[in-house]
Amino acid sequence: MTRFMNGHVPKFSIYDLRNLRKIPQIEALTEEQKFEMEVVAQVLPFRTNSYVVEELINWGDVPNDPNFLLTFPQKDMLMPEHFDAVAKLLKLGAGRKEMQRTVNRIRRDLNPQPAGQLQHNVPRLDEQKLEGMQHKYRETVLFFPSQGQTCHAYCSFCFRWPQFVGDENLKFATRETERLIDYLRDNPQITDVLFTGGDPMVMKSRILCSYIDALLEADLPNLRTIRIGTKSLTYWPYKYLTDPDADEIINLFGRVNNSGKHLAIMAHFNHPNELQTEALAQAVERIRSTGAQIRTQSPILRHINEDADAWATMWRKQVDLGMIPYYMFIVRDTGAQHYFGISLMRAWEIFRDASQKVSGICRTVRGPSMSAHPGKIQVLGINEVRGEKIMTLTFLQGRNPDWIHRPFFARYDEDAIWLDELEPAFGEDKFFFEEELEQMCEEGISSGQIDLTELLMVEEVA
Repeated sequence: MTRFMNGHVPKFSIYDLRNLRKIPQIEALTEEQKFEMEVVAQVLPFRTNSYVVEELINWGDVPNDPNFLLTFPQKDMLMPEHFDAVAKLLKLGAGRKEMQRTVNRIRRDLNPQPAGQLQHNVPRLDEQKLEGMQHKYRETVLFFPSQGQTCHAYCSFCFRWPQFVGDENLKFATRETERLIDYLRDNPQITDVLFTGGDPMVMKSRILCSYIDALLEADLPNLRTIRIGTKSLTYWPYKYLTDPDADEIINLFGRVNNSGKHLAIMAHFNHPNELQTEALAQAVERIRSTGAQIRTQSPILRHINEDADAWATMWRKQVDLGMIPYYMFIVRDTGAQHYFGISLMRAWEIFRDASQKVSGICRTVRGPSMSAHPGKIQVLGINEVRGEKIMTLTFLQGRNPDWIHRPFFARYDEDAIWLDELEPAFGEDKFFFEEELEQMCEEGISSGQIDLTELLMVEEVA
C-alpha cells in the first residue's frame, strides 16, 4: 500500500441525511439552515465525506463557499412550492409513506431522465433491452456497473441524481459484462466504452478489474478506448494513494495501457479550489504514470463558477498537473437547473472571456455544450445576418453522425438556458435535424438499435 506524504493514512467517513447534524462544522450554522438542508435532502440526494468537509470547504466562507454549495443542499435548490410542501410534512412529523408520496411527486416534476435516456438511449441485443447500458452516439457505449452507482460525495447539481434516490424505475445499472461484450461484437462501429454511474471508482479493485479485464481478454478489435467517468480525484484522491487497493487500481490502469487500449479518465472538476490539495497532485501523478490520460470537464454553474477568471485558473492548473481540459457543459434540464443554470449567452461570454485569458495549450476545451436530446450542441456565438441578430450553434455529437459540425442558427434569445427554448432563425419552422429526430423517435431508432452508418448510406442513396 502506498503511503501518503508523512505516512498518514486518512480515514474515509461518509455523511448523509442520517448524520448531517453530527458534522462538527455544522454546529456553527443556524437551526433554520440545518432544517432547510434536511428539507431539500428529502428530495435531492445528499452525501459528502470527511475529505470534502476537512480539506475542500472553507468553513469561514460558508454558506458561500463553492464546495459547500456543491455538496450541501440549499433551500433554493427546490422550487418554493416544493420546499414548502416537504417542510410542512417535516414540521408535522408526517409518516414515511406520506412523505414518500410527496417526494416522489416532486421528483417526477424535476425531469428525472432528460434527453431521452430511458426512451431512446437503451440499446437492444437479440430484441432484449440492455437496461444497464446507453448507446446514443455511434462510436461510444455507456456502461453502468451496478456496484458503481453511488459516489464518494454527491454534487448538488448532478443530472444523474435519480441513480441515488432508491427508485429502481429511474436507475440504470447492470452486472452483465458478457452482454456488453456480445453487444460490442455485434456493433463493430463502437470504439469506446465509458464506465459511468454514479462513479465507477467507488468500486473495490477486484470488482473494477473483473469488468475491465473481461473486456481486455475478449480481445475486441473494434474496442480502442476505455473511459472511466469519475469525480474521485476531487472527492477522494486517496483512492489512488492510501486505500488498501490503491496499488491494484494503478496496476489495472497499467494493464489497459499495456494491452494497446487507450485509457481515458474523464475527471470532473468544478472549481479551482478542488485542484489545490497535495493529495490531488499526487493522485494525478500516479494515474498519469500508467500511461492513462486525464481529461477534465464541468458544467458552468451559477453560484459556483460563473466567472471567466475561475475557468481560466482551473484550465491553467489542470494543464500544469498534466491533465487535458475537455468540456464546458451547460447545466442539464433536470433537478436543480433553476438554481444552477445560466443563459446560453452568458455561458458563451464566459467561455470566450476565459479562452482569451489562457494560452492555446489550454484551449483544448470544447463548449459551452448542451447534452440535449439530439446530441451535444455547442454555442458558437452571436452574429447579425441581413439585419437579424442570431445565435450560431453546431453539433459536437449527434444521434446521426451526419449532423456533427453542421452549423445552424437560432433567433437571438438572451434569456434562453436550453435548446428547447430556442426558435429557428430566418423564419424557418424547424431546425434542420428536427424532422429526422422525430422520425427516429417514432420508429424506435437509436444508435443501439440500428447502425447509423447504414442509415447514412440509405440517405445518400435516396
